[in-house]
Amino acid sequence: MGRHRTAAGVSTPLLRLDGLSRHFGGLMVLQDVNLEIPRGGIFGLIGPNGAGKTTVFNLITGLLAPTSGRIEFEHHSLSGCSPHRITRLGIARTFQNIRLFREMSLLENVMVGLHAKLGYRTHDLILATGHFRRDERAARERARELLSWVRLDHKLSDRADNLSYGDQRKLELARALASNPKLLLLDEPVAGMNSGEKDALMSDVRRISERGYTIFMIEHDMRFVMGLCQDIAVLNFGRIIARGAPDAIRVNAEVIEAYLGREDDDAAPDGAPGAAA
Repeated sequence: MGRHRTAAGVSTPLLRLDGLSRHFGGLMVLQDVNLEIPRGGIFGLIGPNGAGKTTVFNLITGLLAPTSGRIEFEHHSLSGCSPHRITRLGIARTFQNIRLFREMSLLENVMVGLHAKLGYRTHDLILATGHFRRDERAARERARELLSWVRLDHKLSDRADNLSYGDQRKLELARALASNPKLLLLDEPVAGMNSGEKDALMSDVRRISERGYTIFMIEHDMRFVMGLCQDIAVLNFGRIIARGAPDAIRVNAEVIEAYLGREDDDAAPDGAPGAAA
């Protein structure tokens, strides 16, 4: 994937975190984090529980405000932007804890994500105008297409709460894609999955990346991260301690000491991180 280039021919990142810090009272969760995410490909952020990984995502998506530092997405500063505005700019996210409309069908769940992009107004909905009907047909077709990307189109009329855990994760991914994001944030996408479900989602994420989406993920499963990411940053005690290709991260002494462990560099600590994970 090519990066955007300025008139001077200088490559610019899709997302830039510049001196990003976040304090909770006297607790410093992030300290002077600098990261650049290029367009295209899959970027990983790893680290121990409590390292500050989810706080990074919460800052990017406007759920938290930084104590100091700057976040830029394309040419936009995200300072003071609401989560809704950030979604409009082209950032979508999944969460550690699955957030679905469980009594709605798979198709309806994805269409909820599409409605933010539809152009009809309230009176079109009330009067069921031609504009409304055309947009609804287009949304339905797009929802079917997105469900096919994660191989759930054969279940589109099923209720979300009837899905297996792994399929619920895939449905959440399809719904995040409904906003047609330029940057897709995945927060522990394979948490709680068995090995077969992880392999299936790995294939789905790889295919989505190949369609041109930029993906930035937090994940504890090292086999999943190393198998997908071209570039990985490691966060420990709120600071970036390493960044590089998977092979370089795997043998980095500081990363091994802080996170991967000396016995098995494919393993990572289990357990769901808290708010500052």
